[in-house]
Amino acid sequence: MNKNEMLKCAVDCYSQMVLKLAYSYVKNSSDAEDIAQDVFFALLKEDKFFLTEEHLKAWLVRVAINKSKNYVKSSWFSKRKDMPEDLSYMPKEYNEVLEAVFQLKEKYRLPIHLFYYEGYSIQEIAKIMKIPPATVGTRLKRGREKLRTLLGSEDVL
Repeated sequence: MNKNEMLKCAVDCYSQMVLKLAYSYVKNSSDAEDIAQDVFFALLKEDKFFLTEEHLKAWLVRVAINKSKNYVKSSWFSKRKDMPEDLSYMPKEYNEVLEAVFQLKEKYRLPIHLFYYEGYSIQEIAKIMKIPPATVGTRLKRGREKLRTLLGSEDVL
């Protein structure tokens, strides 16, 4: 598979994942789209050969996380005023849970997003975040507890 075919395949298969991951940091679809575009541009410039599709996916997740963190740290991002996002197109229950997930601190939000929305295992999340698997499990548990408190329900996640 040549570079262009690999990039097309990556965009087709993983653009929604990268977009959602970026959105979980910046909470704005326009900014998330910019970050996703940067991630795929970085892939285009990358000379790395990916042995498996999982390796490519993990690389995209790591780059999306790094670019999102850098974006959030930028002075422009911290000085601008947020525009409200319209999530009314989503089912009400999904919207409420997503809003609650966005209220969590990053250390809880990211493992929850990767585990529940992207389907990664605890071991895979540990590798991506460069933390021990036990820490991932603890953060998932505490994140779920915080979501239950925010949503006032025992049936969350």
